[in-house]
Amino acid sequence: MRGRIVIAAAATLVWAGSAAAAAPQELTITASDGTPLACGLVLPDGAPPAGGWPGVLLFHGLGQTHAAAETLAATALAPAGYASLACDARGLGASGGSFGLDGPRETQDARDLFSWFAARPDVSDTRIGAFGVSLGGGAVWNAAAAGVPFRAIVPAVTWTALGTALAPAGVPKTGLLEALVGSSPPERWDPELAAAGSALLGGQVTAKVRAAAATRSVKTALPALTVPTLLLQGRHDFLFDLDQALAGYRTLRGPKKLYIGDLGHPPAANPAGELPHYLGEVVAWFDTYLKGAPRAAGQSGIELAHDPWDGRTTSFASLPATRAASVALPGRSVLGPGTRVSRSARLTGGPHESFGAGAVTVRFTGAKGWTRLVASVAVAGATTPLTLGAVRIAKASGVATIHLLDEVVRLPRGKPLTVTVGASSANGLFSGEPPAGAAITIGRVTLKLPLLRALR
Repeated sequence: MRGRIVIAAAATLVWAGSAAAAAPQELTITASDGTPLACGLVLPDGAPPAGGWPGVLLFHGLGQTHAAAETLAATALAPAGYASLACDARGLGASGGSFGLDGPRETQDARDLFSWFAARPDVSDTRIGAFGVSLGGGAVWNAAAAGVPFRAIVPAVTWTALGTALAPAGVPKTGLLEALVGSSPPERWDPELAAAGSALLGGQVTAKVRAAAATRSVKTALPALTVPTLLLQGRHDFLFDLDQALAGYRTLRGPKKLYIGDLGHPPAANPAGELPHYLGEVVAWFDTYLKGAPRAAGQSGIELAHDPWDGRTTSFASLPATRAASVALPGRSVLGPGTRVSRSARLTGGPHESFGAGAVTVRFTGAKGWTRLVASVAVAGATTPLTLGAVRIAKASGVATIHLLDEVVRLPRGKPLTVTVGASSANGLFSGEPPAGAAITIGRVTLKLPLLRALR
């Protein structure tokens, strides 16, 4: 599984850049509980302006260290006049302490780092923002919700509700969880987090799992946040789908914009050519809300990058209009452990582009020892699904509605879509099979997908 979905490398392109233009100063900052945090400080060339440089705290992704964030600081932020501070998250890299996956202790670390940064005479104590990727994006959200006084934030390819991201409809993404656990030394995990992780890997969403996810999620706090927020989220990301960012975009009360591109976790393409475009938007966002530059055109609404990346984007003032497409896939198939059924149909017209969370409805009978159904949707002949989802079942017969991940993907004209149903997904995202002797009969299957009304 780790060869198919690799968490550690997911955000590399977001931080990538050319050779460093400013040398980082490596240092150790002691958190309020005495834990040493390995950090890097990057300052612009020359003397600071009156009141100090505007500053940005940078938070790296899982499997990375602060060195990845320093690349962005040196090549994009320092030349634009920003001081930057990036540190290894506790329990990762050269920092001490136990890894808590953006738990309460990491939120306090963000507060401590903000205080240290703001106390420098060469950094403005009133013009500090934050930018985080994946794990780091969660840190940015949680710190902002806890009252760390950022003037602007950029959470990228991350979650707002960790529980639904890792276990949609109560079915853990065991394949991704295996990769997540393997991205950091298990012996450095916080014991409470490690216990929750073990339960998820075993396919269980326990009360402790729900509690751990809730304390690491910003969703319920979003309506109270007014900090200017630029959200960067991927079109095609099986770890944190678009719904995670849409939750923020829909409910934030302050200035906001959502950029949707080919960035993110697998199977995102992460084209190098798109990087300068969205990093330019990050710098422009900070220019507006940290430096007081005039608000630029396009700094609101939703911006959708073309796929494949062609240097162009399409902008919408609000959520784009969609229409529902539905196809019925009749049949009768008896499944046992390790087996799946695939059925295909064509959508009329096209090409199309999905936008929003679709669903697969499955009529089933004779379920014996069968506790869940997994559905994936793919272009016929393709090995990577367009989207997929899962649901638990507890009855011998009935109708199961499987809500699919919100993936913004192109549906080629004239090519059939294949819906595959079983107890697991072929790509390993949802792994595990029922016991020997288990069986289920799959009847009529219906696919519903929301499609953009105006295809760019």
